[in-house]
Amino acid sequence: MYELHFAVPMAGAVLCSLNIRHDSAMLSVLLKHSKAKLIFVDYQFLDTVRGALENMSKSGSSLPDIVLVLDEQLMSVGIDMLQNTTIDYENLVQAGDPEFEIRKPKDEWDPIALNYTSGTTSSPKGVVYSHRGAYLNSLATVLVNEMLTRPVFLWTVPMFHCNGWCFTWGIAAQGGVNVCLRNVVAKDIFSSIVEFKVTHMGGAPTVLNMIINSPDGDKKPLPGKVVAITGGAPPAPQVLFKMEEIGFAVTHGYGLTEAYGLATVCVWKPEWDALPPNERAKIKARQGVLHLGLEEVDVKDPMTMKSVPADAKTMGEVMLRGNTIMNGYLSDEKATQEAFENGWYHSGDLAVKYPDGYIQIKDRAKDIIISGGENISSIEVEDVISSHPAVLEVAVVARPDDHWGETPCAFVKLKDGCNDVTSADIIKFCRDRLPHYMAPRTVVFEDLQRTITGKAQKYILREKARAMGSLTKTSKL
Repeated sequence: MYELHFAVPMAGAVLCSLNIRHDSAMLSVLLKHSKAKLIFVDYQFLDTVRGALENMSKSGSSLPDIVLVLDEQLMSVGIDMLQNTTIDYENLVQAGDPEFEIRKPKDEWDPIALNYTSGTTSSPKGVVYSHRGAYLNSLATVLVNEMLTRPVFLWTVPMFHCNGWCFTWGIAAQGGVNVCLRNVVAKDIFSSIVEFKVTHMGGAPTVLNMIINSPDGDKKPLPGKVVAITGGAPPAPQVLFKMEEIGFAVTHGYGLTEAYGLATVCVWKPEWDALPPNERAKIKARQGVLHLGLEEVDVKDPMTMKSVPADAKTMGEVMLRGNTIMNGYLSDEKATQEAFENGWYHSGDLAVKYPDGYIQIKDRAKDIIISGGENISSIEVEDVISSHPAVLEVAVVARPDDHWGETPCAFVKLKDGCNDVTSADIIKFCRDRLPHYMAPRTVVFEDLQRTITGKAQKYILREKARAMGSLTKTSKL
């Protein structure tokens, strides 16, 4: 994947890194929407891709050619398992022309990458990145993380998330070393840090939770300063406190797929060093100020477009603009125009602004649930649960979780005579139709209170979900 972040643009093509957690149904939708001509497949995901291509064949869609990345022990297996043209990755590399002339973009606004905001099968949004935006955000990530020459970066941020938050290109700019993990587990994180003298890493708060709650036998003293940048969901202050307690220097950033990853960072002020540890952690949980690659960030009233007062109380919508904001959504002019209404990108996130200009996210518009750094559409989950023959009404909200950040919690009203349906039945029904991370982990059976317009009163349900506390218990926090 790292090699392809350079090879694909250098060949004059557009890179589309797909989430490895997608199932075959979702993958087929994204392949059709992107009109991909070539798909590179690691052997672990061959079955998923085969299922996606079978779905595409049934609908008469043209299929992309396949390049397989095979384990040495599997070199003799699976090449003929797919009907369309299939090539082995290493053979493809060996057959390359060393004298190939790089196809540079004719215009810096030409697309370099396509990234999907989520796995919404009903209306996937493909975010188009330009060469200019990727270049600027790559350099911004280097500056934000104080990366000197030859950093050693541990990949606990997936490269399919905003092209690894643009670290893919930024590390190359600094002549860095990339340390990759096939599976992100705490024991391998500590071992890699010690063996390769890792200087930087990044990940969602889920990764930080994994680190601080790992068994003592898996933990190892850090050989030096390790800068860990986190984002994707607001981290709990106690998580930041615990990370720094074991030696990590945590930087907290905020961003979106539409902003190439990081857009703001909680830049640390020296005077905050004198504060008690818990106070420092609370401040570090803020989303902060814009990085140098972005033109402006503000918190505005979306109706009047006026900036909210910097009183740390008045909520508004986070809005961004600059060269590190997407070109637009692929083949979706309406959604693009809505996103850029009044000349600003509307994030949909609700925040307050402090007197020093730092912002802090307080809530999420549109009921997006962020679990383990993944965006989950509550509407999509509700649509699946509603299709269950025993379900009359459903509303899905976020339940706080010490490990995942949030998990989907479904409030369900059953039809008369269907009281034998259990929460396990609903969860299994969802898991059979959605990637497992999108399926609810909690199901509550009750009547839903609705507004006069017929909408479920989700703010009440959120309070109930919060009152339940975390499903995952982390006794060390």
